[in-house]
Amino acid sequence: MSIVKINVLTVPEEQREVLEKRFAARAGSVENSDGFEWFELLRPAEGTDQYLVYTRWRDEAAFQAWMEGSMKASHGGGQGGPGGAGGGERPKPAATGSALWSFEVVQQAAPKAQD
Repeated sequence: MSIVKINVLTVPEEQREVLEKRFAARAGSVENSDGFEWFELLRPAEGTDQYLVYTRWRDEAAFQAWMEGSMKASHGGGQGGPGGAGGGERPKPAATGSALWSFEVVQQAAPKAQD
């Protein structure tokens, strides 16, 4: 079954808009990767300054291939914020910290089709 990777980004309130704009600008950078299944950027609703970047992959090998290829290139060699690669000086990261959580999908459900 699929695997889920959740990047937990600590983002000060004054940097939230910056982070969200950077993710919007990266649209398409992961969607065409082999083995990619889903992406969501989750904004904290209350009580925390941590955003969750949820991605779902066919398997660990697909995630690792993306990490070593497209993601590394789009983040300027693994440094800087989302969509960070580009000419000249890279902008300051919007997040002040991050952690990567990994999960295997063992059960799932979807809405049943209505007749």
